Amino acid sequence: MNGFSIELENRDTLQQSVRSSEKTDLLYYAIKRIFDIIVSITALIVLSPLLLVIAILIKLDSKGSVIFKQERIGKDGKPIYIYKFRSMIPNADEVLEQLIKKDKNIRKEYQINKKLENDPRVTRIGRFIRKFSMDELPQFINIMLGDMSFVGPRPYLYREKKDMNPYYYNIIKMTPGLTGLWQVSGRNNITFKNRCRLDNKYYEIRSIKIDLIIILKTFEVVFYKKGAK
Repeated sequence: MNGFSIELENRDTLQQSVRSSEKTDLLYYAIKRIFDIIVSITALIVLSPLLLVIAILIKLDSKGSVIFKQERIGKDGKPIYIYKFRSMIPNADEVLEQLIKKDKNIRKEYQINKKLENDPRVTRIGRFIRKFSMDELPQFINIMLGDMSFVGPRPYLYREKKDMNPYYYNIIKMTPGLTGLWQVSGRNNITFKNRCRLDNKYYEIRSIKIDLIIILKTFEVVFYKKGAK
């Protein structure tokens, strides 16, 4: 009987621990969502003159749309469309395929990093707005809509899914973020696999305190242009 009582007691303790964890998560995500709504709406209003100037410069610099819309992996693996200021030539995906086929060094670099350090597809204005992360400002719309959060894992492409293992299922439990742990840990200086590891690490340690630390470090990274390409 004593053994049975201990087993029941342990089971009750485990259930209480699970319920406590669920309540903590609910509070965390509620605070996070309220913060996202306030910040995104405020940012879109305050930054509207800057957004207009960037849009005009992009239009004057090259042909094509001002906003770049792309399908990414959202929370629970569901597709979302993220918005960015266009920083590349209009047919960037087609040009990338050609570059990968023709140049083995480019193919190797893209396989490792999923990015090109000296990407020939980036426009003049594109290089400038990328350096200061201004190309990502339209993602405040995604945050306002709830498809993204201010802090979270990188919004990955579906073609990157197979390379995200073994971290994929932890990463998609979270809403993708405008900034995150990997962005303040080296940005483009980090390999793709290490980005995934850092996003998985964020899943394990996520909290309001961690989010605030990442937000503060994001301003430092953007100001000093650390790891920007």
